[in-house]
This record gives sequence, C-alpha cells and structure tokens, in this order.
Amino acid sequence: MANKTLPFNKEKLEEIVAQYGTPFHIYDEKAIRENARRLTQAFAWAPEFKEYFAVKATPNPYLLKILKEEGFGSDCSSLAELILAEKSEITGESIMFTSNDTPAIEFKKARELGAVINLDDITHIDFLEKVAGIPDLISFRYNPGSLRAGNAIIGNPEEAKYGLTKEQLFYAYEIARDKGATRFGLHTMVISNELNPDYFIETAEMMFDLAVELKEKLGIRIELVNFGGGIGIPYRPEQEPVKLEYVGEGVRKAYEERIVPHDLHPLKLALECGRVITGPYGYLVARALHKKETYKNYIGLDSCMADLMRPGIYGAYHHVTVMGKENLPKDHVYDITGSLCENNDKFAVDRELPRIDIGDLIVIHDTGAHGHAMGFNYNGKLRSAELLLKEDGTVEMIRRAETLEDYFATLDFSRL
Repeated sequence: MANKTLPFNKEKLEEIVAQYGTPFHIYDEKAIRENARRLTQAFAWAPEFKEYFAVKATPNPYLLKILKEEGFGSDCSSLAELILAEKSEITGESIMFTSNDTPAIEFKKARELGAVINLDDITHIDFLEKVAGIPDLISFRYNPGSLRAGNAIIGNPEEAKYGLTKEQLFYAYEIARDKGATRFGLHTMVISNELNPDYFIETAEMMFDLAVELKEKLGIRIELVNFGGGIGIPYRPEQEPVKLEYVGEGVRKAYEERIVPHDLHPLKLALECGRVITGPYGYLVARALHKKETYKNYIGLDSCMADLMRPGIYGAYHHVTVMGKENLPKDHVYDITGSLCENNDKFAVDRELPRIDIGDLIVIHDTGAHGHAMGFNYNGKLRSAELLLKEDGTVEMIRRAETLEDYFATLDFSRL
C-alpha cells in the first residue's frame, strides 16, 4: 500500500497560501533528496552508475541543482532542456541528449556542451555529421519491437516512433565507427510508469546480451548502457511502490552473469528516471471555488487542467486530500473540476471524499513529475507558481505564476 501522506498540515499550508495564494505546485526537497540517495545506493555495486534525471518531468533549475548535488546528471531532449541543464551547471557527459526529429540547432548545442549524444534514427548519423560533426562518444537508441511490451503512454515498441531496429542498430555502429567515433553507448526506453520491478531487470538482461553480441559480431565495445527510465509510482493508495533495491540487486545478478564472463567489465550503467525521483514529492494545492449540483455533484477549483493535464488526457488517477478533513468519513461523491471549456477538465471523477465546502484547501498528490511541466495556455489560462518546501521547513518560490502580460507578450497589438 502506498502511504499518501503530506509534508505539511493544514495550519502550515494556510501560512503558505497566505503568502503565495493559490493555486501552486509545491515540492518537498527533503523527500526528493532522500529518494535520490535510495536510487544511488541501489546501484552502488556498479563499477560506475549515473542517473540522468529526465528534465522533461520537472524542468526547473532549482530542482536540477538539488539533484546535481546528489550526483545526478540530466536527460535532455530539446534545446530548452539543454539550456536548463547548462544553467544548472550540468554539462559534459553528465548530460545525455536523446531526441527525435532533431533540428540542427539542438545537435549543435549538445555538441557545444559535450553531452552524450544518443541518436534515435540511423539517418541522423549523416545529419549530425553535417551540422555538428561526429563526436568521439556516440550512442544509439534501440527499439526492441516485439521483444518487449509497452504501455498506453509510450505505446507498444513496434508502434512507437522511437529508436532503431536491431538490424539498423548494428549497421549504425559500423557507420559511426567508420566516421571516426571511438567510444560507444547503448540505450533503450520502452515503458513509462511501470510498477513491475521485474520488467526493468528483464530490460537490463536484454541490453547486456545486446552489448555482448555487438562485441562478438562487430568488435564494438560498449562502455555505457542506459536502460532508460519508466519506473512508475503508486498513484493509487492500493498500489505498491517499486522497490529500487530489488531492481538494483536484479540488475547486479544480470551483470555478473552476462557482462563479467564476456570481458565487458567494467561497464558504466545509467538510468534516466524522472517520475520516480520527484513525482511522489510534488503536490498541486488549490481552493474549492464553486459547488455545483446537477446530474452529478461538482467541486470547481481555482486550478484547472492547465496545471495538471494527466487526468484529462490519460484518465490518470491522482489522490485528493481535503485539508483538515483527512479523518472524516468519505461519504460524498464528487467530480473535482477546473474551469476550462472542455469536459475532460477534471482532476477526479466520481471520487468518494469528505464533504467539501467552498474555501476548503484541496491537495492533489503525486504532481512532482509531468505536472506543471505539461502546462498550457488554452482558454487563456495561466500556469501556476512552483514552490520549494526546503529542508529547514521554509518555503521558496522557484517559479512565479504566469501573468496576463506573459500571455500577451508574443503579440504586437500596435499592428492591429
């Protein structure tokens, strides 16, 4: 069972709201640091291990710097993410750049920063050579097709737009070697929000076997294997969190069985998790603004899908706490909604909760990844602030809320 606790009580939250207003996302620094250390410890046995935090999950430089202090690098997939890593003083091979349909400017920036460039398509080799040159270290993203099952977020590998087939992969390494590359990485990413820990061990086994085959058939010695991310979190209280220690131990056994006997030790291992690092330690805080009773009972918040779109696009579950009423019976059924002109603008549907009154503070759990990051401005809605609950209990604003001036900044009304 997942323990849906909060790092603050109602009184503390009211103090925060009095200063910053609602809505906002707030992140728990202490919990994020402790969780980061758990992952690192789970792979402490490895000759070298690097977690490249998926910037897309929570693209805030304050959080990136916290994770850098814990030894993490950055997994980037766009120019803006590369610049966020740079601004957070994360450069060189502490960045892994994996993108698709990549424009020239992004390859150039990745080369400028000395990032590990991980190519998504065999045709990108010639494109990269033309626009930025072939780096000494190059990596390729493997799409295993029917060998691995996917899920609704990424899709089945055979239907996903990402990565190279096995045949393309082998040919790509030959091309890259002929063009001057001397160091090689191997990468895959085929799942998202997966709670079965054995899935990740099986992926490691697949990747280790592939590294051995590349050495035996091509003489290519892989020095970096990145298993991707995709470790899920228990959004629902009845779900079990992934035991990182179990995953680390399973990968260790696979390493000793598959890598050590084939003279590929030492091998650098990597993950690029995002959700499992910060997801459970972020919260969307809003107030109940309206109560509507028609065919169903609705509670309208001063937040909307622009602040958290996962429930709207995936039907995803996010736990809801009514502050100060945690121990009251859940004897009411509500749809918790926002104000967009779209009927999928709902944080919860038919949710059993205590009675909610206008003005109650509502906390939506597990928004520390793919929450604020997926925000948008449809209907002219403005994205909320991001706050950091620091280890000493103080709160710092790490991104202000958008204003109407921000929304209109790209328009020139004088030309109308």
